[in-house]
Amino acid sequence: MGIILTIFVCSLSVEGTLSSSVDGMTAKTAKAAVSNFIPVVGKILGDSVDSIIGCGNILKNAVGIIGSIIIVGIVILPILKLAILWISFYVLSGVCEVVADEKIVKLIGQISDSYKILMAILFSVSTMFIVGITLVLKITNSSLMYR
Repeated sequence: MGIILTIFVCSLSVEGTLSSSVDGMTAKTAKAAVSNFIPVVGKILGDSVDSIIGCGNILKNAVGIIGSIIIVGIVILPILKLAILWISFYVLSGVCEVVADEKIVKLIGQISDSYKILMAILFSVSTMFIVGITLVLKITNSSLMYR
């Protein structure tokens, strides 16, 4: 997963046209947030924040605010579901530590770690989804982009 994301981030770095419209302070804040809050792949995705923000601006201009909300809804709902499961198993592991056997606590902790890895994969795929939609809009030179 790390190799694939590295290739993806390198290709985004080469594509410099999207990052020129991004405000510097917003980009720095977003980089810090992504790097710290996304498990496993946050540091890798933090390097591509400029391009992702630029993609968001292009999407907003191309499909409007309603289309942007729909795309973010498509991406956010599965991430929230996995985050809730991850936190639930993490809390359950802490609660069971008092009552249950050590092997059961370790099992529940490993299930929690599995959900954390799944959430990292979902973040990566969601990022690629947003960038992919933007690239399709840019390649087709959609007339919706020039409203």
